[in-house]
Amino acid sequence: MVGRALSSGDLQIRFWGVRGSTCASGAQFVEFGGHTPCVEVRCGERLFIVDAGTGLSALGTHLANSAPDTVDLLLSHLHLDHISGLPFFKPALLSNDRVIRTFCGNLGGESAKASLERLYAPPLFPISLDQLPAHFEHHGFNAGETLSFADGTLVHTHLLNHPGGSTGYRFTHAGRSVCYISDIEHTVPWPDPALTAFVRDADLMIYDGMFSDAEYTRCQGWGHSTWHKGVELAKAANVKALAIFHIFPGHDDTFLRASERQMQELMPTAFVARERQTIAFPAIAPGPAQQTQQAARQPAGADESR
Repeated sequence: MVGRALSSGDLQIRFWGVRGSTCASGAQFVEFGGHTPCVEVRCGERLFIVDAGTGLSALGTHLANSAPDTVDLLLSHLHLDHISGLPFFKPALLSNDRVIRTFCGNLGGESAKASLERLYAPPLFPISLDQLPAHFEHHGFNAGETLSFADGTLVHTHLLNHPGGSTGYRFTHAGRSVCYISDIEHTVPWPDPALTAFVRDADLMIYDGMFSDAEYTRCQGWGHSTWHKGVELAKAANVKALAIFHIFPGHDDTFLRASERQMQELMPTAFVARERQTIAFPAIAPGPAQQTQQAARQPAGADESR
């Protein structure tokens, strides 16, 4: 799953920010990283970005002018740790022709436009997003709807249990699937049947494991979960691999390595996500682009089943 040459047909994931709430900094936070949530998802060569925490700045520096003309940014919700990287996204500074589209599903169908305009304006911030060279478009939907894009890509969504709501995403490409489940607080009973169905048989589930079991007893109601509950959900849903994400900023490398060893005793394919870590799932079925090409080559009226 890790360490192979990447193919343009793969479903690829790269972590650019894995912390929750606030950044972590210092020599004891080097292995896992300190940026807040941002994940790059490649469905073949099709780019999606999930969440715009401080990790978005590092991703933007990496992309620079190689970013597509239209960038699709899927937001789980609008808490500060998930949007604080937006004005520092380098592709937004490099072209007047680039369009950055935000998608937000936890505001009852409203887009993030009004909220972002309140935040990115004086006296809280010196400029607005509209003053950047790129053009921002903001799209609202209701978590639970399926997002459909012009190239045929579908992204399924699910409402998560978090103060103010949060949106989970499921990306499917070329026979592979990855689920992004952050921010969430587990419910009673657990695993939740609807969420279990949403993540079922995924190749990878990225899951909010912010707290240890001991910490959770003091933080119940804050909207976050534990790696133990992530393992329970993954096993119930036949998820192939589990990435623990939205890491508590006080958990240093030593703590996280120990937690990873413990979770791997229960689920060997579970791990704690690390910044810059890349995971690729080789295609096992045609993606939307390949399906379109196949349909174009198929003579009118031909029956592919024959």
